Amino acid sequence: MEELQKLLYKYLNEKMIQMIISNPRNRKEAVKISLRPILIKGDLAFQESIYQDKKVFHRNYTQKEAIREIIEQMELYRQFEIFSQIGQATVLISKKGKITIKEKTCTNCKKEMNLSHNRKKNYILNPEIKVEFLVDLGVQTKEGKIVQAKYDKFRQMNRFLEFIEDILPQLPKEQKITILDFGCGKSYLTFAMYYYLKELKDYQVHIIGLDIKEDVIETCNRLAEKYGYKDLEFYVGDIAQYEGVSQVDMVVTLHACDTATDYALDKAIRWGAKVILSVPCCQHELNGQIKNELLAPVFSYGLIKERISALFTDALRAQILESKGYQVQILEFIDMEHTPKNILIRAIKKGKEKDSKGYRDIMEFLQVSPTLALLQDEKKE
Repeated sequence: MEELQKLLYKYLNEKMIQMIISNPRNRKEAVKISLRPILIKGDLAFQESIYQDKKVFHRNYTQKEAIREIIEQMELYRQFEIFSQIGQATVLISKKGKITIKEKTCTNCKKEMNLSHNRKKNYILNPEIKVEFLVDLGVQTKEGKIVQAKYDKFRQMNRFLEFIEDILPQLPKEQKITILDFGCGKSYLTFAMYYYLKELKDYQVHIIGLDIKEDVIETCNRLAEKYGYKDLEFYVGDIAQYEGVSQVDMVVTLHACDTATDYALDKAIRWGAKVILSVPCCQHELNGQIKNELLAPVFSYGLIKERISALFTDALRAQILESKGYQVQILEFIDMEHTPKNILIRAIKKGKEKDSKGYRDIMEFLQVSPTLALLQDEKKE
């Protein structure tokens, strides 16, 4: 114990980068606890972040309080890791309480520390720069400050732009690219895409927003005209019936309800879109179809059946896209803390079509016929 205390006094100072307490002995405990040094009114403190039940709880301690807290966690966790500018240490605790300490020089840890209490995240949209569409959409005040109640929306917009930033190499910069946003709604993300690609990245873009609500589309067109966004247009229309373009480079669909996502993905495949970014919503279709004798006891729980059906809906969509030559990732769009509709399907056109046997075997096993599969079968006929 004395050896551990000496170690903690050695590392818990302004040169510490982070400490991670992990591998709990009991499932009831937090999955992970981390500590980092901060300055509060000029005094050194240590902020503890407790990751439990998809939430994060914060507490601040003095050095002595932090060391006492860490020692108390010894009985509950198997491993501590400390990263510092002076080195790196790992502490392992056995069932019988035996402590093993390993130290080594951390060659990559020499970096300037930011000890501010609230470190600023580097958002793509700078929260300190006034942007007209953010003001008109109620995300910023007239003075250019983010409205507190809209911070989740602001984070969501930036997260989406991060996904776009990742796929920029797939979009040609020497020619105008066409982007179609199905179910654009109030068009927070549509305006953000245009501003990011056109104003910040200097891409030639033609962005089309489509929604069934006439009043919303009228407002969006008025705002686009107000800002001089000549290559941003909005139309009233249904995803399934839209035929306004013959070629599209990127298709975006955010929270298109239930099978509306399938119609958007079908359109994207038919156009041969280079990039697809889709955040599905309300995946009810398979919940009314899914059947399997082996899984019947599991499906007897309504909530479990609903969630499994939603996950299989998006998994099958991903597999169908894979069969059409897309490289597909299923990603977390935004933390569950902010929205439960947090799965993003990102698909990038990479090659030739593949055998569809894999997803068709799953469809047969679950006795389901998802709309996207039916639409693609119609294409072959």
